[in-house]
Amino acid sequence: MDIRPLDNLLSVSPQITPQDMTAIAAAGFRSVICDRPNGEAADQPSAGSVETAAREAGLSFRSIPVVASAISDADIAQFRQALDTLPGPVLGYCRTGTRAATLWALASAGKRPAAELLEAAAKAGYDLGALRPRLDAASRPARAATASSCDVLIIGGGAAGLAAASSLLKRRPSCAVTVVEPSDTHYYQPGWTMIGGGVFKPERTFRAMADVMPRGVTWIQSSAAGFDPVNNEMNLADGRRIRYRALVVATGLKLDWDAIPGLRESLGHHGVTSNYDFKTAPYTWKLVRELKRGTALFTQPPMPIKCAGAPQKAMYLSGSHWFDEGRLADIKIEFHNAGAVLFGVKEYVPALMEYVSKYRADLHFGSRLILVDGPRHVATFAVTSADGRTVEEARSFDMLHVCPPQRPVDVMRDSPLAGEGGWIDVDPASLQHKRYSNVFALGDASNAPNAKTAAAARKQAPVVAENLVALLDERPLPAQYDGYGSCPLTVERGKIVLAEFGYGGKLMPSFPRWLIDGTRPSRLAWHLKEEILPELYWKCMLRGREWLCEPTLLDEHAMASTGSGAR
Repeated sequence: MDIRPLDNLLSVSPQITPQDMTAIAAAGFRSVICDRPNGEAADQPSAGSVETAAREAGLSFRSIPVVASAISDADIAQFRQALDTLPGPVLGYCRTGTRAATLWALASAGKRPAAELLEAAAKAGYDLGALRPRLDAASRPARAATASSCDVLIIGGGAAGLAAASSLLKRRPSCAVTVVEPSDTHYYQPGWTMIGGGVFKPERTFRAMADVMPRGVTWIQSSAAGFDPVNNEMNLADGRRIRYRALVVATGLKLDWDAIPGLRESLGHHGVTSNYDFKTAPYTWKLVRELKRGTALFTQPPMPIKCAGAPQKAMYLSGSHWFDEGRLADIKIEFHNAGAVLFGVKEYVPALMEYVSKYRADLHFGSRLILVDGPRHVATFAVTSADGRTVEEARSFDMLHVCPPQRPVDVMRDSPLAGEGGWIDVDPASLQHKRYSNVFALGDASNAPNAKTAAAARKQAPVVAENLVALLDERPLPAQYDGYGSCPLTVERGKIVLAEFGYGGKLMPSFPRWLIDGTRPSRLAWHLKEEILPELYWKCMLRGREWLCEPTLLDEHAMASTGSGAR
């Protein structure tokens, strides 16, 4: 057993078995709390069997099963009540102990300083740094229930939120705009693929949030806690309320590292990496440089995900380096895609397949990563065949690049704004909410059927800005989004297949074919990705300079025929 004390009352442990109960009682524990739902793994003992053994050993038992990415206030209250009523000392357990430690920290918030809780967890081997905003918020005295107000409230200070704010202020400088964003750092996430390929230095992909926040906005460094669209109000994590005339939701999506058991614990170690995390993208390049022989696995989860080409970009850039170094004869590359096709727009597939062949990569479709055992260097996949049967297959690896499953952020998923699956329910053309006419959404959070890319947000921001001004002026909404998205597929170092497409997979190239043929690898497209797009992001997109992304505006007759307008 691996028992780790957090304080005098509670210790936590990875998965325990009924056979451990006698030793746990002998160690002085008087109660056990199970925080793991049944059925997460085939070899997992049920909470019932553990409870039976616990009671036979004279121990009290409580089951509080939680999913790490969706721990609610009710879960926290239940855990706090268990600690207050169960005889101590208490042992909490889950698969790794992380959920038990998380519940303890959240249940202790407000009673002990956040720094003290995080330090105790770290000493026990658990990094709970991501909980800091939630712990700090619980420690602050409650604010008065008065609400401030603004014309337009933007939730999220990522690419979509800041671009929308800048485009709006470009059109209406007098507009009172408030941006709610907890982070103090803004990241250029499209650059992380280039970090993982050894092209960019990490410092090229981030700036202080204060330096990129548009002039003229009010920045509240907090996060969303609840939506009240009926009363045009927003509740924040620090207790404040904000009233608005119009709301723009740009919360992005959540990378669900905990959806795959073993992934979070292994990430950044044991050859397990991901370009979807700023902290581990440099580790990708380290692994690529150091791998001389062995097996490299690259994974893609079920859709939707941000930048659907990014998982294979990592494979191509890695393969390009190994090809140049003459190592491909000794390195086996596998691409495990939970979907059924390499890329969703068929016109780009032939060029991509040329590189799949060049790098001798084995494609595995219908193959979804479900378990990572970093210390043993084994990844387990659920493989679904054409007839619908699913079997589990274990694959050994020397390098594993993971694209994590992705879903709506927690505060959005259960909000009144959510549609099917928890994504924000908008009209795909106007980006206006289907039920609340003064609410818009853009970026990765909406359910519009476009590719979730920074290029899509760049095109959506002017559309939302135009329609916001029209809404505030009580005019019909004039701007239409055509689904444009772009995915510069880095097929080798120095060449890119520049995929540009809109709704329905319609090709939407920005340049004449004689200049850049997006269906073929291009050195000019690489120059665009390496040199031009980062500057376009920092100096144009985030500042309301709408080069090549001016919105399409309908005339009054067209708006009347489409029914466009503030409903």
